[in-house]
Amino acid sequence: MTLIRRFETAAYRGYESGDVFGTVHVAIGQEATAVGVISTLGPEDQVLSHHRGHGHALAKGVAAPRLMAELYGRLDGVSRGKGGSMHATDTSSGFLGTMAIVGSSIPLAGGVALANKLRGTGQVCVAFFGDGAINQGVLYETLNLAALWSLPLVLVCENNSYAITTAASDSTAGPGLVSRAESFGVRAESVDGQDVLAVRDLAGSFVEGARAGQPAVIEALTYRFMGHSRGDPAHGVYRTKDEVAGWKARDPLTILAGAAGLDESTTNRLDEDARNVVDAAVAFARESEHSSPADLTDGVLA
Repeated sequence: MTLIRRFETAAYRGYESGDVFGTVHVAIGQEATAVGVISTLGPEDQVLSHHRGHGHALAKGVAAPRLMAELYGRLDGVSRGKGGSMHATDTSSGFLGTMAIVGSSIPLAGGVALANKLRGTGQVCVAFFGDGAINQGVLYETLNLAALWSLPLVLVCENNSYAITTAASDSTAGPGLVSRAESFGVRAESVDGQDVLAVRDLAGSFVEGARAGQPAVIEALTYRFMGHSRGDPAHGVYRTKDEVAGWKARDPLTILAGAAGLDESTTNRLDEDARNVVDAAVAFARESEHSSPADLTDGVLA
């Protein structure tokens, strides 16, 4: 989680310095969900993510230097610099990509899970999405087929309470995602998304159930400490400083350090280790070649 935190801080600064093109959406504050879920997967399992997906990629084993090079638009990036933050893919790590379109990871994951089942590979596919996708039709089409076909699929909603600036309470009717998923006969449960151990406990059970043909939904209640994207101030006008401060008091890194009994010197050493890895990743990205016009169509299939 510390590596994710430091990587995203560096990506944020890279955007400010003009080294990172497009924009970046960081998940600072949400690291426990990525690590808690993905730590229960095997290397053969697959993950699809959304526009806030650097942490999912790192947790799945994507190398930090190649991910940073992707953000920098360089040839050594995981998508050879063509995808950037929102289209970074590394199939060799089982990371099938970040997705720019809200909810688009969900039906793709259903298709991957169907392929896994038909081929008898024993693999589980996990798709992350935000609460902004809760009212997307593709979510319920996928839940329907996943239940009918007993797909090895786990859908993880990172509910940080806001779809950009719209509060979930202003956009979602009824009791919420868990009840909706259960109506399809799918296992579903909410969990404290700031507590990596709680997330891991629930995900471990759901992933093994999915491997046996029981699709599942996890709703992780979490919070992004930063704005929606780099163009959005940390607080914006849609949430108060007191609200942000209240969630920062439940920083997932602090919660885990307390649960593990880590002293200050140990947490400082872990932070320093993460900083060194990220510094090396930034140096790698800066030294990598830029794409040339001749590279633009290389690897493009359609």
